[in-house]
Amino acid sequence: MRVLIVEDDDAIAAPLAKGLEREGLDVDRVQTGADALGRSLDDPDDHPVDVVLLDLGLPDIDGFDVCRQLRARSDVPIIVVTARSEEVDRVVGLELGADDYIVKPFGFRELVARIRAVARRRVPRAEPASAADGAGVVGVPNGGAAGHPPTVAGKHGTLVVDRRTRRVTVDEAAIALTPKEYDLLVELMEDPGAVKSRQELLENVWDPHWYGPTKTLDVHVASLRKKLGDAGWIETVRGVGFRLDAAAA
Repeated sequence: MRVLIVEDDDAIAAPLAKGLEREGLDVDRVQTGADALGRSLDDPDDHPVDVVLLDLGLPDIDGFDVCRQLRARSDVPIIVVTARSEEVDRVVGLELGADDYIVKPFGFRELVARIRAVARRRVPRAEPASAADGAGVVGVPNGGAAGHPPTVAGKHGTLVVDRRTRRVTVDEAAIALTPKEYDLLVELMEDPGAVKSRQELLENVWDPHWYGPTKTLDVHVASLRKKLGDAGWIETVRGVGFRLDAAAA
C-alpha cells in the first residue's frame, strides 16, 4: 500500500513516514498543495497512491481546496490530519470529500488503523457503461447473464442509482455527487420508506466506530436534497433519522 503524506512540517512528516514504513507501507511525501495536485494519483505507471494524508495548514494552498480538487479527479481515500479541531472544520473537510478526519496530536496506531480502514472501503471509480448493456435498472443482471446479481442500487421512481458506474440520474439527468453523498443515497435506497437511524447511517456510510460530529450527516443530507432537486426525496423522522420517501417515487 502506498501512502502520500502532504505535510510541510518536517518534525511531523519525517517520523510519521518512518513509522509507516516500519508498518510495511510505501510512503511518498510532498510539502505543498501544488505538489500534491501535481501527482497522478491513479496512474499505474506513476506510483499510484492508495491513501492521502492531508494537512490543512499548507504553505501555498489551503488544505480544504486541495481536498476538493483531489476528490474532483480521484476516488483515492483522503484522511485529513490537522491541528484544527473545531466541529465546523471537521464538517467542511468531510463535506469536501475527505474520508476521515483526525486531529493532532494523534495516536500512531489509531492512524494506521484508519489508513487500513479507508483503504478497505475504497470503491474505485468505474468506466461509464454503454446504454445497451442493461445496467441502471433494478433486477437487470450484469451483462444479462443468468444468475448474476444486479449491478445497481435501485430505481425509485425517476431516481436511478447505478452501482457499477456510480452514476445517479433524476428524470434521466445526471446528478454529480461527492463519494459520501453517493454512499448515503445508496444506503437510503436499500429499503425505500424504511427509517434509517442516524447512528446506523453514520456507521454504515462513514465508519463502524464513528467518532466525529453527527452534524456531518445533516450537512450531507441537506446537500443531497439540494442536488436531487426536491427536498421531499429524503424525509426527516424527528428524533430517529432519515428515510427515502416512498411517496416521492
